Amino acid sequence: MDGLILVLLVAGGLWIVRSNEQRRRIALLGRCLGQYQIEALMENLTQGYLRALGEDDPERRQQILNMLNSAEQSVAMQFGSFATEFARLDEAQTRVSKLSVALPWADRLFPKATFDVRKAFSIHARGLAQVASNELGHSPRDKAFTMSAELLLMQHTCHWFCRSLATASARTLRRHQTPYAQLVASVSPATRRDYEALLRG
Repeated sequence: MDGLILVLLVAGGLWIVRSNEQRRRIALLGRCLGQYQIEALMENLTQGYLRALGEDDPERRQQILNMLNSAEQSVAMQFGSFATEFARLDEAQTRVSKLSVALPWADRLFPKATFDVRKAFSIHARGLAQVASNELGHSPRDKAFTMSAELLLMQHTCHWFCRSLATASARTLRRHQTPYAQLVASVSPATRRDYEALLRG
C-alpha cells in the first residue's frame, strides 16, 4: 500500500511539472504571437481555398484565388517578423523534445533528442515567403495546396512546441483530417529538406 501511494505521489508530481512546463511554453508563444493576426489570416486563407476549390466555374475559382494573394503575402510577412522576434529568445527556452510524448525536463534530460524551435520557425517563414511569392511558378491550384500544407505544418510545430509531437499530430489529424507525414510530404521541396534535416539533427 505504501508503495502504491509513493507511485501515485511521484506520478502526480511529474504531471504537475509537465503541466507547468506546457503552460509556460503556451504563454511564451502566446506573448510573441499576440501582436500578429497570423491565426486569423490562416483561417481566411483556409476558408478561401475551400471556397475556390468548390467552385465549378474556372473563372470564378481564379477570381477567388486572386483575391487571396494579399492575405498570402500578409501571413508570410507577419510570420517572418514573428520568427525574427522569436529568434531573439534564449535557446534554453526554445528546445523541443523529439520524443513522441511529453515528459518533464525531457529537453534537459535528453538534449540529443531535441531540436531548436527557433530554427523550425525560420524554416516555416522561408517556406511561406517562397510560396506566397510563387517562386516555383505553381498553378493557382497547386499554390493554394502548397500554401495550405506550409501553414498546417507551421501550426503543427507550434502545437509541438507547446505540448508534444503526439498531441500536435493528433490535433492536425482531428481538425484537418491530414496525417503529419502527409503534411511533410506536401510542403515545398526546400521546406521539406530543411525541416527533415533539422529533425535529424
